Amino acid sequence: MRRWCSTAVNWNCAPSVLSDSYRTASGRDVNLAIYVEQGKLDQCAHAMSALKKSMQWDEQRFGLECDLDHYMIVAVGDFNMGAMENKGLNIFNTKYVLARSDVATDSDFENIDRVVAHEYFHNWTGNRVTCRDWFQLSLKEGLTVFRDQEFGADVHNRSVARIREVRGLRAAQFPEDAGPMAHPVRPGSYIEINNFYTATIYQKGAEVVRMIHTLIGKESFRHGMDLYFERHDGQAVTCDEFVAAMADASGADLTQFMRWYQQAGTPHVHAFGRYDAEAQRYLLNLRQSAAHAQAANRPCHIPVTIGLIGPDGQDMPLRMAGCDAAPLQRVLSLCNESQQFVFEGISSDPVPSLLRDFSAPVLLDYNYSDADLAHLLAHDADSFNRWEAGQRLASRLILAATVTISAGGAPVWPHPLPNLPPQAGAGSDESLRELYVNACGQVLAGGAVDPAFAAEALSLPGEATLAEQLDVVDPDALHAARNSLRLFLAERLAAQFQSCYDSLASSDVYSPDSRSAGRRALRNLCLGYLCESGGVAGRELALHQFNTADNMTDQFAALSVLAQTDSEERTLALDAFYQRWQDEPLVVDKWLQVQATSRSVNTLAAVEGLVEHPAFDLRNPNKVYALLRAFGSNHVRFHAIDGSGYRFLAGQTTKLDAINPQVASRLARCFDRWRKFDTGRQRHARAALETIRNHAGLSPDVFEIVERALSAG
Repeated sequence: MRRWCSTAVNWNCAPSVLSDSYRTASGRDVNLAIYVEQGKLDQCAHAMSALKKSMQWDEQRFGLECDLDHYMIVAVGDFNMGAMENKGLNIFNTKYVLARSDVATDSDFENIDRVVAHEYFHNWTGNRVTCRDWFQLSLKEGLTVFRDQEFGADVHNRSVARIREVRGLRAAQFPEDAGPMAHPVRPGSYIEINNFYTATIYQKGAEVVRMIHTLIGKESFRHGMDLYFERHDGQAVTCDEFVAAMADASGADLTQFMRWYQQAGTPHVHAFGRYDAEAQRYLLNLRQSAAHAQAANRPCHIPVTIGLIGPDGQDMPLRMAGCDAAPLQRVLSLCNESQQFVFEGISSDPVPSLLRDFSAPVLLDYNYSDADLAHLLAHDADSFNRWEAGQRLASRLILAATVTISAGGAPVWPHPLPNLPPQAGAGSDESLRELYVNACGQVLAGGAVDPAFAAEALSLPGEATLAEQLDVVDPDALHAARNSLRLFLAERLAAQFQSCYDSLASSDVYSPDSRSAGRRALRNLCLGYLCESGGVAGRELALHQFNTADNMTDQFAALSVLAQTDSEERTLALDAFYQRWQDEPLVVDKWLQVQATSRSVNTLAAVEGLVEHPAFDLRNPNKVYALLRAFGSNHVRFHAIDGSGYRFLAGQTTKLDAINPQVASRLARCFDRWRKFDTGRQRHARAALETIRNHAGLSPDVFEIVERALSAG
């Protein structure tokens, strides 16, 4: 159930169609068809494969069979959304249908899998059972995102899929939850419903469904889904009916859990552990508090998945008083403001592994020492928490360096890293640097085992995510500190990066399978670090890969690396890329995006020039997202100290509002966190927002976003 958005289908002749069929578990044949403009038929095979895989997966995982004789997809190039689940005739943005190894990256192939599956899954969770009203939007979207996440995890790499989901959640939804557009998963009011197709409805909504899955278990969740469809097939219902089906099928009391649907903001969980050697007990105290200004928020029901890791790196049995079972992992229910959990028979002081698999969308505080985090990174059986430990170590270095740089006046690019101020849980700056670089070296050395995980573990936290941990953000200092750590790693591990890069070279025919994609991800990460430290040699290596790559993943990775430099190689690669791919609109979008997200000091000037380029069209949503919204996500350049980034995007927003208010409102969301910055930047941002608000004929879509941004305290 999504309202229709105007869609321009500018086909000058009859579309091409890829036809196929799928035999359901009960033996029925469903005719499948994907319609695209002529000349694009050879880019549809992966989408068709994804459709059949998703149909089979839904039968096997949830017992849900396609109820149609015909299932069709139409792909169009001018579309506000990613896709729309009209029953039996899905409308798709071409970026989630068209793929071929020379024009699409590994990420594109995986996104097509997920989006095709998402829209197909809506046939049951959205069409057969739909929403009673718009306030229940997450009933279908949160549940269906959870389903497409599980599909993606089964088809690709489960641990890496979870890491990427949480990385995206922290970069987009956590700031939303702390900003002017904060709203519950089930919002209480709206001016324009299009503004509530948000990360909270989709991604946090999926996390809420995942928490139910964690609390009641996979088998009971399946029974809950069966009961949900048994009760409500053909009906328009509410989030309450979905949760009631889960509670009745499992016997769990989910009354308090409903607060996740009712309250905005990201809960804050504070954890304190103490080991009693004499009694051989480990005492874990958990306390929750609201992280949003809504003081009326009451305690949530928070599942905290935990393991205890011994000095030998092994998980310790978790025996609690009154329980015979001693599993290696438990799900604790934090329902009160504070609770204590006691584990018996713990023979040595453990390191707690908390919130495994990111079992709840919360902010977690625990006073880990640097050595604790290194221990988790090396030994934790939970892949997510291994990654998380590395992210925490990197964050300590970057944030402390940010404070030092910001206090020193004009931003510089210090190398080696500056001395770090004392920090709870952290050792000296030198010891932490050595601990972190050694841990990264170990991850790199073991990269062949799971290269996709190694690539994630060696990627530094993003600037937008780091900014949320600062009271007042100096984006120049934060940017300098993060790049400083990249350079430090690049130089200290240069030989290992080169060796790994060389060892992962492949002459095999391209395949988007998970293992092959993981190897490319790690190899291209190594290329980025080599270009960081290698000077001319690094740029020449990247240019060589760009010129010789036989797939878009490797070619675009090389272009992305070169786009971060101000060099002749950058110019050569950008020009060659456009000349080769100017007739492929989706590839041109990549060309626009890579320039808009560059850290180059000339990025705004480049983007201003690209607005006038024949490759850009303000009327095309994909072009707007690729250039303008991508620039809005460029943390250091959008938040320029002179306000130039704000003024530019404000002007583009008002122009776009006259053409496409829905896309313009999404562009205006780039200003959401303007109050996080210093007074000078706030002054510029406020002026830009007021310019938008005072624009004659402003749409309700954009007015709601801007007014909330200006009104929020």
